[in-house]
Amino acid sequence: MINFSSKLLALLQPEVKIVVLTGAGISAESGLATFRGPGGLWKNYRPENLATPEAFARDPQLVWEWYNFRRDQVRQHAPNPGHHALVQLEARFPDFVLITQNVDGYHRRAGSKKIYELHGNIMQSRCSQCGRECEAGEELQREHLLYCACGALYRPGVVWFGEALPPGALQSAFAAAENAQVFFSIGTSAVVYPAAALPPVAAEHGAYLVEINPEKTPLTPLVDEFWQGQAGEILPALVHRIQQVSA
Repeated sequence: MINFSSKLLALLQPEVKIVVLTGAGISAESGLATFRGPGGLWKNYRPENLATPEAFARDPQLVWEWYNFRRDQVRQHAPNPGHHALVQLEARFPDFVLITQNVDGYHRRAGSKKIYELHGNIMQSRCSQCGRECEAGEELQREHLLYCACGALYRPGVVWFGEALPPGALQSAFAAAENAQVFFSIGTSAVVYPAAALPPVAAEHGAYLVEINPEKTPLTPLVDEFWQGQAGEILPALVHRIQQVSA
């Protein structure tokens, strides 16, 4: 049984401003390999050969083979109880923002609505010339490559190494962190910037900081509460406890 603090439960009133940051850990619970953990996908590939604008310009077919493989992985798995618990929290708290570093789109599949996808979405494509976006499968395919109606190549709708994060999503994420009253950091290594700066920014502006992770991270010494374990177990238990308290 998870003993949530009375202070946190008292803070979690309907009017509280809640911000959640998720990382690869919550998707790993769905069966997706992470990039940096044991058995991570990048262990067997050089990122500079697969996930940079230069790599795409040099060999777009190789890059698309890699991303189609990853899309298949995403399709073969599904959102887990952690994702679904966040949907329940969003439904309970009107002022709720979800920020994710993940590109698998599982939060959207689970039903979350107010999401800032800092690193894009692997199940979307973006034209390398006109910027038009579409869902996977809507592209024009010729000779193993995907084309936009304008004639240019589609690229995966993710942020590659060396690219800036979407400015709108990033600015909105930092604004949300500054206004947060309770900030959850879930399944993230807390070492990838600028996302790793969000929890400290929230704390500096007075937020109550909670971390959920199987292992301690550089963020752990700064948080008000650290729950060691799987988000798929802890978050549903939190939702259940909130329901009990408010009943």
